[in-house]
Amino acid sequence: MKIFPHALAAYLILLTTSCTGLFSSVYDEARGTDSPLDKESQLYMDATSWQNWYYISFDSLEMLREQGDMTKLKYAQTHFTPYPIPMDPTGEKTTTHPAKGTTGLYTYWYDVFGQGLSVNEYRAFTPTAPQSEPGQWDIAIHYADARTNGGAVLRTSYTSLDDLPASSADFSGMAFTPDEWSENNVWADQSEELNKLLGCQGIKINKVLSSWLEVEIKAIPPTFTLDSHVYLIRLKSGRYVAVQLQNYLSPDGGKGFLTINYKYPY
Repeated sequence: MKIFPHALAAYLILLTTSCTGLFSSVYDEARGTDSPLDKESQLYMDATSWQNWYYISFDSLEMLREQGDMTKLKYAQTHFTPYPIPMDPTGEKTTTHPAKGTTGLYTYWYDVFGQGLSVNEYRAFTPTAPQSEPGQWDIAIHYADARTNGGAVLRTSYTSLDDLPASSADFSGMAFTPDEWSENNVWADQSEELNKLLGCQGIKINKVLSSWLEVEIKAIPPTFTLDSHVYLIRLKSGRYVAVQLQNYLSPDGGKGFLTINYKYPY
């Protein structure tokens, strides 16, 4: 999740005299792939790209673990195939708002000189192809944005996987949140950012799981808030996986490099 209050006017003024983009200090360039993994059930993902989703299948990871092939397991835990957000138009750009759930890029204006980017207005829609996906996946990541494959998510009160109850049955009866339609969260096109316009992918995301990393631009540089709580995901299969975002930095300080602890099956 990304939260953006007022105080961006000075930031934009600086941008007009430089070649950097509005969100250059939020999204870093890739800085290498050295993995800091120190646990068997841990992922390290370079999620710095605006343009890609990365998919995770916990069944596939568990199969490698059961086979005892630690080399292949570590590779799968640190290398993720990018699935680009479709950008090519399949029809004409229009200012008419489409029906909810229509696939495409939604251009939004953000009130950066007033109440901040949390206040925004729809401006245009460009139809595109649907988002591509692998045949088997459980969750997908786009920087701090996350979605599930027909699952639902609960933010627990625990801050360590080791402290979880022995069984996920202890969470039965609690309210899990499914994915919801979003058209102004998943940033994809920054070509008009100096006009305070961003192109966002229309897609379902899980707003509970996406809250594990919040970014606030109240000053330069932005501040990042990591929620270290364990999130419990009820998968489409009915099985459960517990995940925890441990870090969003690479070993050399690059932002958008996610270290994710997980427990599966749980």
